[in-house]
Amino acid sequence: MTLGERPARRSRAAPLAIAALTAVLLVSVTFGVTGALAVSLPIGIIAATVTISVWALVTLRAERDAHEAALTEWAASSAVAVERLQIARDLHDIVSHGLGLITVRAATAKHLDDHGESRATLLQALGDIETASREATVELRRMLGVLRRTDDPAPRLPVDSLESLPGLIAGATRNGLAVVFDGGNLGDVSPGVQLAITVIVREALANTLRHSGPTAVRVRLVRSGSVITLTVTDVGSTPAWLAVPGAGQGLVGLRERTQSLGGTLVAEPHGRGFRLEARLPDRDEP
Repeated sequence: MTLGERPARRSRAAPLAIAALTAVLLVSVTFGVTGALAVSLPIGIIAATVTISVWALVTLRAERDAHEAALTEWAASSAVAVERLQIARDLHDIVSHGLGLITVRAATAKHLDDHGESRATLLQALGDIETASREATVELRRMLGVLRRTDDPAPRLPVDSLESLPGLIAGATRNGLAVVFDGGNLGDVSPGVQLAITVIVREALANTLRHSGPTAVRVRLVRSGSVITLTVTDVGSTPAWLAVPGAGQGLVGLRERTQSLGGTLVAEPHGRGFRLEARLPDRDEP
């Protein structure tokens, strides 16, 4: 997201007033005066000085008011842009992850036979599809209700933390991924970095399911000084799996979130699979 530049205050009144007063004084000093002008010129200089000063003050006040109005408009526009970005992220989480799960489970069910253990797996897949559909519908209704209300602050989705990771990984495992998690000892992690880690892990696992199917993936977290590195690596697509394209905004949102914390994010092919690495600066471990 790119916001407009903060309006800068530029005044033309002060330089013009100074130039005018300087010109009046230079004329009187350079050419001198005699006779009646010796009396009237000082009065004229004083009158000109007062006039120019009043004009400069009025102009400066008008410029200040215009600058403050521009700042107010800029702040409002910036707040709207930030709000829209947050809503877009929330909607992406709801739609992308919910529909991604539905797509993956439907693709799994399509290849099952209608008997024995396959039937039990089929029923489980259909149950997961029903649950994901209901949850996505509830969240979409909540978000649409937020968008319709203009007088109340928009409530946010519950804030994730590192305590959310086991649930995310368990959900990915139920959906067919073979996840190996190496959390390490991260010490005290700031809430903003915890949120970023859970969002990145959720998106990375969802992307792996969409693009590679029920494959093996490793999630690794390690701290080195004040930097926490998150790596999510998969081994590639399962045989005959057809990739399911997403909305195309997931990695964009992850990069924006990572950069907002002063970190970096790299997403690239790795062998037959894919590797995502996020480096997030955080406070030093106590």
